[in-house]
Amino acid sequence: MELYEIKNGLTKAHLLMTEFYQSIDIEAYRREIEGLTVITLQEGFWDDANKAKVTYDKLNKMKKTTDQYDLLETTLTSLDETYELVKNTEDQEFKEILESDYTVFEKELSKFETMMLLSGEHDDLNAIVEIHPGAGGTESQDWAEMLFRMYQRYAANKGWKVEVLDYLDGDVAGIKSVTMLIKGDNVYGHLKAEKGVHRLVRLSPFDSAKRRHTSFASVDVMPEFNNEIEIEIQSTDLKIDTYRASGAGGQHINKTDSAVRITHLPTNIVVTCQSQRSQIQNREQALIMLKTKLYQLMLEEQASKLSDIKGEQKAIEWGSQIRSYVLHPYSMVKDNRSGYESNNPKAILDGDLDDCIYAYLKSIVKEEENA
Repeated sequence: MELYEIKNGLTKAHLLMTEFYQSIDIEAYRREIEGLTVITLQEGFWDDANKAKVTYDKLNKMKKTTDQYDLLETTLTSLDETYELVKNTEDQEFKEILESDYTVFEKELSKFETMMLLSGEHDDLNAIVEIHPGAGGTESQDWAEMLFRMYQRYAANKGWKVEVLDYLDGDVAGIKSVTMLIKGDNVYGHLKAEKGVHRLVRLSPFDSAKRRHTSFASVDVMPEFNNEIEIEIQSTDLKIDTYRASGAGGQHINKTDSAVRITHLPTNIVVTCQSQRSQIQNREQALIMLKTKLYQLMLEEQASKLSDIKGEQKAIEWGSQIRSYVLHPYSMVKDNRSGYESNNPKAILDGDLDDCIYAYLKSIVKEEENA
């Protein structure tokens, strides 16, 4: 590595660190850490275990951010000093040390940048993902199943766990709908980028004339709230139906009416779950899903955090897509929000989504900075 390359990298690193300092508001973080630390030391702090855990997790997360920022700042200062030494002495041994230390610093800075992209209020939560095909029958239902497979592969790549909560087979191929709970580190922070309409262009495997078809499917992503929110649900507001489970995840339990459908009468929100062997377990999971959707609705009505949690609902059709996957007459994936492009749709459909997701998250940060 040439010395001028390291100098350019250090200059960019200083600019990025300044951006972090301002966007995170490091000094405000430090003040809040002091306040939360005082709260954790108060008598009776652990009387409400759930509330205490939320506070403690927030404190630890903020400490991790400031500690890593301080370490990067200290390392950058040290690299500046080593660079000046090498520039003035042309000492080869120190140059090798500088190259090695700078390479490590680059990786750590990149990790910190990724961590900052996933620092939203709910980003560390698990995610509930729903996929629904658009108009077009078998074509769109097959496309919905392709997306289902893509997210399963992506979750496997990230070391996340996927639990299929509800699944409805397509008429000929594919799926009519699927709901899955994905568990792991910062799942919602990543997958919130996938919310919207996805468009596929390909030669249809279902068309004997082998004509090109365009299909659409919508993906909805919600954070899984458990003890983080308090939503009171009256039993009189619920209509609970049970039915025989079917489809993926349901074959082993389809001898009994273990699947559960809950309708919240005041809002007409419907949730279903058939992933567990027992009706009680399915009911508990369905209630968590209902709680999440009601919390979303509450946020919408308050007009707060709308863009972060629910986003804009669009028709599953041409012109509303967030991303296009073109398999014919050429190969390309393009994200219409960030402008990210890839000429390898096969890799993306096999779950290689990180570059696409991070490009979107970075574009959101830039939009907020320019707002």
